[in-house]
Amino acid sequence: MKVLKFGGTSVGSAERIQAVAHLINDNDPKIVVLSAMSGTTNTLVEIANCLYRNEKQTAFDIIQNLEVNYYIVITELFETEPYIQKGKKFVQTIFTYLRSFVNKDFYPLQEKAVLAQGEIISTTLMHYYLEERGIRNTLLSALEYMRIDKDCEPDYFYIRQNLERALRQPNTESLIITQGFICRNAYGEIDNLKRGGSDYSAALIGAAIKAEEIQIWTDIDGVHNNDPRIVKNTKAIRHLSFDEAAELAYFGAKILHPSSVQPAKKENIPVRLKNTLCPQDEGTLITKESPAKNVKAVAAKSGITAIKIKSTNMLLAYGFLRKVFEVFEAWKTPIDMIATSEVAVSLTIDCTEHLEDILRDLEKYGTTEVDENMAIVCIVGDFAAGKTGLGAQVLEALREVPLRMISYGGSEHNISVLVKEEDKKKAMIDLSHKIADLQSDETE
Repeated sequence: MKVLKFGGTSVGSAERIQAVAHLINDNDPKIVVLSAMSGTTNTLVEIANCLYRNEKQTAFDIIQNLEVNYYIVITELFETEPYIQKGKKFVQTIFTYLRSFVNKDFYPLQEKAVLAQGEIISTTLMHYYLEERGIRNTLLSALEYMRIDKDCEPDYFYIRQNLERALRQPNTESLIITQGFICRNAYGEIDNLKRGGSDYSAALIGAAIKAEEIQIWTDIDGVHNNDPRIVKNTKAIRHLSFDEAAELAYFGAKILHPSSVQPAKKENIPVRLKNTLCPQDEGTLITKESPAKNVKAVAAKSGITAIKIKSTNMLLAYGFLRKVFEVFEAWKTPIDMIATSEVAVSLTIDCTEHLEDILRDLEKYGTTEVDENMAIVCIVGDFAAGKTGLGAQVLEALREVPLRMISYGGSEHNISVLVKEEDKKKAMIDLSHKIADLQSDETE
């Protein structure tokens, strides 16, 4: 059995839903994971924010407008009057539920329930459309099997046990429609896997059932070797390793959610990235190992802040780095890059919510310097198996770009450099030329 995930743009209109229905109707057993229709989650977040601010009339108006948009989708999606009415009745039930929050106090847990409605709507409309077309399918609620624990991490045992139980039910069809993103928490309340979590849902489902393959369908033909918004003539990469894909996802490749690689890697399940607009394209295949031993791609992550802690007490002192890291742990702020010398340590963060508190605590151990508006440019490839001097050749391509930090050696698949945001574009373009040269040398 395969697991296929379709993102918001893939089900973003009646026409797109119909196209996805055609793609999945091939008689092969599969679990289809759907995101909310594009734009819906953002609108639901807007509604929740209005409710938090007690802007009840604004929230009511936004709910009304979104409901009207869905009625339009329904009239375009279904061909028969019974299913048009069935779809409208369902949507009316959802929006009556959303309006019920307008006249009462609003709490964080209620926000999670509001956000869940996007996936509930998209999967139900798909279920109804398949029924109308005579395609047998089962709508399986993710709230019946997807759960996170008290640390907000997936409860793998619970997911596997309850998903297997649902699949064993005698009335379950070989085509199963379910929601991405949404789940329950350890207390049974509606929660979610954070933004972009539909990829994660598909990976968790695939790992739980030991799927033949996990497919992530978007409107892009796979992971590209650079950012097509910045660099011209980028190309889709046909094969990546799990480690390479994880690095690219974390450092800016938007096609794949960073968390989604790990469950598949753990169970050694291939992940394939496909394009709903061009389904015949082979896309990008992600497996344990990839055949090409060279530089694969470049990704960039903006909004980075660099912090340098300088102290003569660091010289020959053990425990200094532990104290520094404990500051970031206390303020729940992840670190991206790190570089050390005898008397200083530099590191980067992309979340500055507690920056002032962090700097105050770090002053106990030395003086601090902060550089904001930076970017991490990540070069991904198989540097361990690559030819001698591969890392040096990559850095040579950046000879005209001022580098604030370099991270090399922490991973066999990644060289990361820190540059000013204004230098990011030049760095990515220069690297694209070097990658093209290296890859042409490999094919000769």
